[in-house]
Amino acid sequence: MSVAKHVAALLATTAILATSAAAAPLVMHQAAIATAKFPASALTTLYDQSQTDSGTGIVSQNFESSFDQYDCEAADDFIVPDGVRWKIKEVDVVGTYFDGSGGARSVSVLFFKDKRGLPGKPKGAFDVVPRDQFGSFALRLKPGAMFKPGHYWVSVQSNQDFITAGEWGWEVATVQRNLPAVWRNPGGGFAVGCTDWAAETECIPQGGDHLFVLRGRVFELADRPSARMAGNEK
Repeated sequence: MSVAKHVAALLATTAILATSAAAAPLVMHQAAIATAKFPASALTTLYDQSQTDSGTGIVSQNFESSFDQYDCEAADDFIVPDGVRWKIKEVDVVGTYFDGSGGARSVSVLFFKDKRGLPGKPKGAFDVVPRDQFGSFALRLKPGAMFKPGHYWVSVQSNQDFITAGEWGWEVATVQRNLPAVWRNPGGGFAVGCTDWAAETECIPQGGDHLFVLRGRVFELADRPSARMAGNEK
């Protein structure tokens, strides 16, 4: 390659990188309906809200420091029925990469107790390297988290750099179960409101409930495994 052609190629590459760096993340992505086949699991399916995909993904991502104002988080609720306790050991989510090919360095899974219809006191936090199927994740939680009967929330957030890997969106269902999903963008970078938890559709009209599955073990309350047993149970 001649010096002139080399310089031209270098300038073109620099322009592309500059354009990418100047671009801002998007709050949502609409495409074909996502399909996810999660790995077979010996765990019990505790809760399944993985059907009726709308084809819309809502960003839920921890960006690199230069895009901290766009850090955002979605959460959806579930109910542990009376008479049992659940040990949740896996969360599977239907999602998609956009504005780039991914992938996530890791995925944060957080649980919260319900407080007047919104996520309240934290219940547990996990940072997981996912089994990744084009943005749909099987997330094994070690050692897992125990839940007594009650109302809870789970959030799933991709830890991912925008410039090199684009964005991750959690797919939205066409059918609502329990309370509406919630979303927050504390730094306000998306300029849609919801700097604290609020119903997702209040800030993103295309939002809604999200697609996820909870897997683990069921214990009858009469069994009441000790803390040691619960921690070591496989």
